[in-house]
Amino acid sequence: MLKFDNVNFGYSSNIIFSGLSMQMNPGEFCFLIGKSGSGKSTLLQMIYMNLFPQSGLVQFDKYDSKTIKGKDLPFLRRKLGIIFQDFKLLKDRNIYDNLALILEVLNTPKKEIKRRINDVLTDVNLIHRRNSMPDELSGGEKQKVAIARSVVNEPLLILADEPTGNLDPETSLEIINILQKINARGTAVLFATHNYEIIKKVDARILKLDNGKAVRAVFKQK
Repeated sequence: MLKFDNVNFGYSSNIIFSGLSMQMNPGEFCFLIGKSGSGKSTLLQMIYMNLFPQSGLVQFDKYDSKTIKGKDLPFLRRKLGIIFQDFKLLKDRNIYDNLALILEVLNTPKKEIKRRINDVLTDVNLIHRRNSMPDELSGGEKQKVAIARSVVNEPLLILADEPTGNLDPETSLEIINILQKINARGTAVLFATHNYEIIKKVDARILKLDNGKAVRAVFKQK
């Protein structure tokens, strides 16, 4: 489903990736770790092809970095759900309308939009907040809405970029539990984090970015 093959990337004299190779299978849950500046966010941007390798290949589903055309990027990105650390909710509309916007641009029927939004808000235990404005929500609630937004279009893969970075430990654990439930239904998850306590609680493959490569890492489970 996802493959990096001998990818090289950097900025002037700052090498980020040097012959990086990795892959993910459909439905897999995988953690991505590494020290600050190791390239976690860069790797995620390469998956939705906001950045491209200087050499090597990134392939996701039927798309790859060497042959994709600009007109195909929206179709690739529809197969991805992206969760950011800073939520990126639109403050001028309520939670329902934040989620509906994604489906409206795809001309999804209103009845189907309502069904999907109710389903994903139920998944994150926020159906009672559907008419609330973003500023009325706590940080944890905003992140749950961001998760709901990431799955409302039924993607193949969720990219989570430090989604618990600004949250307390209890809320962080709640977020990871929600993502595990979504993953159990078949959606793959690539979870970039520096929160090693969360990693220890989840049985998942761990990839560490180190010296421009992606290497397997192991943590003892708690």
